Amino acid sequence: MGSLDTRVALVTGAGRGIGRAVAISLAAAGADVAVAARTGAQLEETAAAVRAEGRSCLTLVCDVGDRAQVDGVVARVREQMGPPLVLVNNAGIASSAKLTETSDELWDRTLRVNATGAFYCSRAVLPLQLEAGWGRIINMASVAARAGAAYISAYAASKHALLGLTRAVAAEVAGKGITVNAICPGYVDTDMTDRSVEFISTRTGRTPDQSRKVLEGFSPQNRLITAEEVAALAAYLCSDAARGINGQAIVVDGGAVQG
Repeated sequence: MGSLDTRVALVTGAGRGIGRAVAISLAAAGADVAVAARTGAQLEETAAAVRAEGRSCLTLVCDVGDRAQVDGVVARVREQMGPPLVLVNNAGIASSAKLTETSDELWDRTLRVNATGAFYCSRAVLPLQLEAGWGRIINMASVAARAGAAYISAYAASKHALLGLTRAVAAEVAGKGITVNAICPGYVDTDMTDRSVEFISTRTGRTPDQSRKVLEGFSPQNRLITAEEVAALAAYLCSDAARGINGQAIVVDGGAVQG
């Protein structure tokens, strides 16, 4: 029996990368999993991996920046699987530009997906968790929620906002059987990081291998974090063994950001 048997989880941004790894990890822990993303084809691959763990899976196409879509997804999960008492707000986009080159559209879209999307999902799910007297919300933040860096003003602002949301909601539900935490990875070996490699190569003239070494160098361990490492932490935070962890921002970056 897994630690999440009888639980239903909703994972956003689950078509690839960290989201896919989290969905599989939660299924391995016993949860039935609903997976949401903007692209349906990738979700089917995630669903197959979840079902390979012996759990049921529901795929849902959703833009978390659209409140109506989010409300519809949560309603469908509740009707077809049961109340999603585990929510992993993983959907996110990365943007990189000098502040003077950051357009209104880039700023608005980054904040809407990374911060407002998590707000929409959490607001839709929280009443179900309060009714059940048990719940877990995991917000996938970033080391950019803990420290700024050049050329990521919109991204860093969105992740700082997500961390603030995490802490505020955690305080609101403390003592009600619900925990809310943020995971703050450094650079993870995913498609999103591949795009960062391309950006560095384009801007600096470095080869892709050289650009990847730059990102690996941000970690004292001189490597990229794996999606599976992040997923394992997410599954632990969803377990009853982690019920005392609430309102935390847990960094997974090999030790670069401490405290």
